[in-house]
Amino acid sequence: MVEMNGHMEQTGFEVGVVVSKRNAGDEKDESDCIQVLVSELEKAGLIVERVYGISDDFIKLAVPSEILGRVATDLQLKKPTHIGMDIHFEWDQVAAFVRQPDGSLFSWCERFRCFHHLVYGIVNMTESAITLRFDGKVFEWKMGESLLKKLETKGIVRKVFPLHDETKRKWLLRNWALNWLDFSWQPIDEVYSYYGTKIATYFAFLGMYTKWLSCPAAFGLTLHLVDFGSWQLMVLPIFFIFTIMWAALFLQFWKRKNAALLTRWQISYSEESETVSKAVDTDRGSFVQPHVDHKQLRSGEKSKEGNKIFHSEEWFWRLMRFRNDVIVVLGIICLQLPFELAYAHFYEFAGSDIMKFGLTAVYFLIIQYYTRVCGKVSVKLIKYEHNRSMESSADSLVYKVFENLLENSIPYLKYSYKKYKAVHKKKCENGLSTRKSIQLVFRVEKEYLKPSYCASIGEELEDGLFDDFLKLALQFGLIMMFSCAFPLAFAFAGVNNLTEIRIDALKLLTILRRPIPRAAATIGAWLNIFQFLIVMSICTNCALLVCLYDQEGKWTIEPGLAAILIVEHLLLLLKFVFSHLVPEEPAWVRANRVKNAAQAQDMCSKQLRSLYSMKKRMEE
Repeated sequence: MVEMNGHMEQTGFEVGVVVSKRNAGDEKDESDCIQVLVSELEKAGLIVERVYGISDDFIKLAVPSEILGRVATDLQLKKPTHIGMDIHFEWDQVAAFVRQPDGSLFSWCERFRCFHHLVYGIVNMTESAITLRFDGKVFEWKMGESLLKKLETKGIVRKVFPLHDETKRKWLLRNWALNWLDFSWQPIDEVYSYYGTKIATYFAFLGMYTKWLSCPAAFGLTLHLVDFGSWQLMVLPIFFIFTIMWAALFLQFWKRKNAALLTRWQISYSEESETVSKAVDTDRGSFVQPHVDHKQLRSGEKSKEGNKIFHSEEWFWRLMRFRNDVIVVLGIICLQLPFELAYAHFYEFAGSDIMKFGLTAVYFLIIQYYTRVCGKVSVKLIKYEHNRSMESSADSLVYKVFENLLENSIPYLKYSYKKYKAVHKKKCENGLSTRKSIQLVFRVEKEYLKPSYCASIGEELEDGLFDDFLKLALQFGLIMMFSCAFPLAFAFAGVNNLTEIRIDALKLLTILRRPIPRAAATIGAWLNIFQFLIVMSICTNCALLVCLYDQEGKWTIEPGLAAILIVEHLLLLLKFVFSHLVPEEPAWVRANRVKNAAQAQDMCSKQLRSLYSMKKRMEE
């Protein structure tokens, strides 16, 4: 712990580097690349600790607060100040910047970016190449080359990953993952401080969604338990209208809560997205960017030509994205839909239960393979789109693969298999009996062997929240689109989500490796998908109500269709009214933004007047 301006800053180990094992005799060699790496990391100001594991060796890294502040200054991180302006961070003016909800100066996203800059910023500053050795192999560290990237290409450094903070992890485990008595309550600020914006936003959305489910769940339970007699046919339309109003208000109030959270966390959407996109691009690759001659655009006499360049680039990338969406839709129509129709046809005429089971198993395996292929194709297509940030690319992936679902694998089995493999390899190397036990002693090695928090498809762009949000969207779509057919579904969804909150938290804290922090100031494309599902539910429930009232089949197509269209248009109008009835920002958030803008404008005016008076005095 380091005291800084009255605040205690923690300097625990936050990042681990996995390196391959090598012969023990090479450790004393000054040209050994691992020794050089450790030496360079210490020169950069990092606190380094070596750990010798069973299958690999590890380097644990911590950074003092002052070094972190200097790096943030070099990176020109934008941070909010007490006067309401977001300006580039300056270590010498640290008191002017607003701290995080937990009292720390930097968020976890910002800290990880600084770590990345430090470890990957170690380059050969000498005037010649440096010879390095590892396990009998010799290679050169060229001038201006990053040492860590060099070791990664040689397969010596296997992974750079975040480490769990045991004190915070155990607190979250006790007060969040295992806190079943508080139902949907969650320590969201602490989750944000530990995991970053994107994961905290997901759990805030899940918690609010679960709370809001209590009203339609109670209504649906009443419909199930109480016999309304002849009024039963009148109650269902009322329940349907209620659910549409409920869904529209829920999404509108979520926007308000989202805006309040961002204000409380001192987050600017554009800056946060830019910050972590840069931090994560190292592991996920970069995307094609349009070529624009900025020198030409800065020239005043060629501004019109610059505008034309931007205009053409904008429409070109929009057409590229539209082309990619068309390819995905055609793939679903031409490949997946005929296959599903063929499966339904053969299943209907299957003669025995064994044949039906076999058809279902084959269908499941082919759909899994097809989903993986679609995910890879979608990622390749997205690489040719001009997306502003990593989160924009992730949103594009969401739209392309929302049609498909792949079940989550069991992370614990993956961890157990990796652990068994590492221990068994060590026994074979030492010639020990398989009955003699070898235990994983170091926590850093246990964390490394755990599965990473990644999406089942498109993991280059998305983390594990893709699968979690996909399950929520499917649940929301099912309970909304068939609310008239099964009102009790809202109650089952509420119970499921109460369990989901704790299980997802337990998965993050105990089973999975600590995720790389990613920024997402909103839930992104998922919000549009939820809005789309509300519109779809209006159509499906109108059709269900017409079938319910026309049980004897006396209606002809004309009045039946007219009834559907009239009710549908009325409900769409109702949804539109409720979506615009509730402001997207709370009044205090809007007032705070206006106040900050006024303060920033006042300060800029003062600086301009000061510069003008100084210039006038110099001229005199």
